[in-house]
Amino acid sequence: MPKQFIRYNLRDDVKPEDYIEGCHSFKGPLLLGLPSVKSFTLVQIKGGKKFNGQQGIPPEDTQTPFQFIGILDITSPEEWMRDTQTDEYKEKFFPQFFSKWGADTYVLMGGEVYQGAND
Repeated sequence: MPKQFIRYNLRDDVKPEDYIEGCHSFKGPLLLGLPSVKSFTLVQIKGGKKFNGQQGIPPEDTQTPFQFIGILDITSPEEWMRDTQTDEYKEKFFPQFFSKWGADTYVLMGGEVYQGAND
């Protein structure tokens, strides 16, 4: 399944709890209303580890570069790109995210190559 990962930090003037409420009341419902979006998951990052096996650097706790990761399960990259050109996305979602919530943001597009699950 194609996915888009949006890694980002909030603006300095935004409290995480206010942003999370905005996701419940605005961002999530709007994104889920787009035809190409099958699901949307918001993950608040609480901590992380950094390591490099090639250089022999073992895992160590680290400050993560992003506060949140949004994960969109989409029907296809082409259909998602079409939805990002709609008025709903361009005039309602993006201006609010850009001007009210988001700071530095990094967007990745990919597809599943393995998915396992335990019952």
